[in-house]
Formats: sequence, C-alpha cells, structure tokens
Amino acid sequence: MSEDTPRPDTAEDGAGGDTGATPGLEESIREVGGAGRQTLASAGLALRSLRRLASSDFALARSAFGRALAWSGVAIVFGASAWLLLAATLIALLHYLGLSWLLSLLITSLASLGVTAYAIWRVSFFFHHTGMHATRRQLSRLGLFDEAGTDEDDEDEPDAGTPEGGATR
Repeated sequence: MSEDTPRPDTAEDGAGGDTGATPGLEESIREVGGAGRQTLASAGLALRSLRRLASSDFALARSAFGRALAWSGVAIVFGASAWLLLAATLIALLHYLGLSWLLSLLITSLASLGVTAYAIWRVSFFFHHTGMHATRRQLSRLGLFDEAGTDEDDEDEPDAGTPEGGATR
C-alpha cells in the first residue's frame, strides 16, 4: 500500500474514524441486558429439555426394572427347579455308588447348606455397602442430616477404605 491510499479502517470523510466509535453507556447496558435475557431464555430451554430427557429416562428405567424383575423371577424358578433335579441326580448317583440313602441325602444337603452360607455371607457384605456411609459422613460434617453421635465416632476411627485406615489395594 502506498501512503496516498486510504486505509480500509479509516473513514473517507476525514472525520478521523469516528464511525466505529464505542457505543454509549446506556446502549451498552441495553446490549448486556439483552444478552442476559437471551442467556436466561437459552438456559430455560436447556433445563426444559433436560427435564424431558430425565423424565423419558426414568420412564425407560421403570419399564426396564419391571421387565428385569419379571425375568429374574423366571430365572429363580427355573434355577431352583434345576438345582432340585441336579440334587436328585446326585443323590441317585451317590446311592448307585454304594452309599446309603441317608448318607447320599446328607452329603447333598451339606453341599446346599455350604452354598447357602456362602451366599448369605456375600449378601451381608454387599448390603453393608448400601448404607452410603461416606455420603452420610460428609453430610454430617456439613451439618446436614446430622445423626446423633455419628460424627464423634467417625472422627476417632479411620475408614477401612482410606489410606489412614491402612487398607491397600
């Protein structure tokens, strides 16, 4: 560009480039307010869409839970009948191998009791995790849903799952 050629950002009337001047305070406040209203309207639309999504998701979860529960019942019925048939076959096999009926029934019953005891132990272990102990502890530290005497007990004993408790993975 030569010195005689006017720059694209300057005005040709020689006013010194006042055409791109900043707007006044009042106009700026109106623009900021308009942008705020647009943002608020967009947030409302986003929240409405999120509510619809959550509602649809909960409806799908309810339907899936009901179907899963029904199929779990079918699985339990057929699993129990299969175990009964397997136990009867094991009793007949033990009797065929020369054990008495009483001893065959006793061995099969002890095996069933062993599996039952193991299952009870595992259920109690997993039900312990449903207590949401860490969440309750944090809520009580915030002063929310404070249960009598729980915060003093938790401070004295470190959690088994934390590094202070000495548990390692």
